[in-house]
Amino acid sequence: MKNRSVIFFDIDGTLLTHDKELPPLTKESIFKLKKYEHEVVISTGRAPFMFEELREELAIHTFVSYNGQYVVLDGEVIYKNPLNISSLEKLTETGLRNNHPVVFMDHEDMKANVAEHAYIKESMDTLKINRFPSFDPEYYKGRELYQSLLFCPEGEEKQYQQAFPEFDFVRWHPLSVDVIPKGGSKAKGIEQVVKELKIPDERHYAFGDGLNDIEMLSIVENSVAMGNAVEKVKRVAKHVTKRVDENGIFHGLKMLGLL
Repeated sequence: MKNRSVIFFDIDGTLLTHDKELPPLTKESIFKLKKYEHEVVISTGRAPFMFEELREELAIHTFVSYNGQYVVLDGEVIYKNPLNISSLEKLTETGLRNNHPVVFMDHEDMKANVAEHAYIKESMDTLKINRFPSFDPEYYKGRELYQSLLFCPEGEEKQYQQAFPEFDFVRWHPLSVDVIPKGGSKAKGIEQVVKELKIPDERHYAFGDGLNDIEMLSIVENSVAMGNAVEKVKRVAKHVTKRVDENGIFHGLKMLGLL
């Protein structure tokens, strides 16, 4: 297809509403893009096992997960950027002293370093997935982990940022931050995908709403912030569409001339 494009979609607040529902018109729009032979890619902070059902529902086989640390193209892993395990072990020890639990995550599962904690429950419940991290404080040993979750109130991550410069800390909930390798981002993962697809820059599109979408929306030629996006995200995007629950994906794709 001469005008084949690649479109990257965040999940939470972009494809899915606050109630984690996929608007029917969004689903219809995705299938129209696929019918027109465009490449549709999910780009998320979530783990691969946290959006299996969504991938199946939308028949999407290419994704950037863990904020760019684990990338799959047409069902094949093309890029991995794991965390430094010895540094993660030290961070976990510091967290335990501060009553800040940690969840370890690889491509298959997630395990918590404490048996239970109110911060974990409150923040994980907002994802509305049928999965909860079970207790395994040694899950990090002998594995490649692509992201961890550090549970601490807003502002308290600053001590970790200073102590562990080899990590980036990206807040996704008032009680939790993603811990990823320094410089890792959705943008880095997207670079791996477009390198393989060989679609020109002017045919690259991306939709997002959260702080972890800033790098993605900054590098993709045609960037769209959702109407419900935080102001910082709207400022870096070239376009702003309607809210996710107002069929923002459909309206954004129409605005761009893709539908």
